[in-house]
Amino acid sequence: MRTVFDAMANPWQGMPASAFPAQDDTPAAQRLRAIFISDIHLGTAGCQADALLDFLKHHPSDYLYLVGDIVDGWQLRRRWFWPQAHNDIVQKLLRRARKGCKVIFIPGNHDEFARGFIGHQFGGIEVQDEAIHTTATGRTLWVTHGDYFDGVIQCAKWLAFLGDNLYEFTLRLNRHLNRLRAHLGLPYWSLSAYLKHKVKKALNYVTDFEVAVAHEARTRGHDGVVCGHIHRAEMRDINGTLYCNDGDWVESRSALVEHFDGQLELLYWSGAPQQPLALPLAQEVTV
Repeated sequence: MRTVFDAMANPWQGMPASAFPAQDDTPAAQRLRAIFISDIHLGTAGCQADALLDFLKHHPSDYLYLVGDIVDGWQLRRRWFWPQAHNDIVQKLLRRARKGCKVIFIPGNHDEFARGFIGHQFGGIEVQDEAIHTTATGRTLWVTHGDYFDGVIQCAKWLAFLGDNLYEFTLRLNRHLNRLRAHLGLPYWSLSAYLKHKVKKALNYVTDFEVAVAHEARTRGHDGVVCGHIHRAEMRDINGTLYCNDGDWVESRSALVEHFDGQLELLYWSGAPQQPLALPLAQEVTV
């Protein structure tokens, strides 16, 4: 897995000037103060790399937080899968850092190999165990992947691997289903998200996770927390602490963003840059 980071250190070495990407010409109105994304799962067929590239193209930012599970080391150990679109994501992130965006990578459980590089930089991307983001209004958000609050990951890792295999099967089935839906002119629909919402134990797990993460942020003296891990985008108040989960780029294609006035918003990328799918007003919070 070290070779991924070796490539990240200087991907442009030996390439002609014509190979460098052109400058962004994104309108200033679409620029954001901060973007939080997680659970991209590069190295898997379920990764929606093209949609993420499109989202990043239309949303430059001053800060970019990669909140874990960016590269799926679990899947890559079983089967190597790395198409050009996944390479394009890595190059896009490196280019962001090179152009002055502060890019922070916080490894998760699927890219836990990167925790051996905490404190280092690769092509300007900082690898940190956690981060503290201060919003435009001066509030602090604790940024962590969240797997430390997952009892399955911490106490029964074999069960987590089994669940990962079952999840991958569901995603494969979901891809076939959505190809059929697209042929019929129907919009994208997530089978795995539907199943999660129908299983009571899964809902209880999600609630326990959210409460535990928010409690830890409050204990540390922060106004809120930003995490990923459970692939469920959410933004709500939990006992006086703002809980934000930025979702994923396998099922929901979601990101948490901060505008320059300090407003936080969850965006679901539809592939139409003029009309990103935002949550209702109740989900938009100024901190």
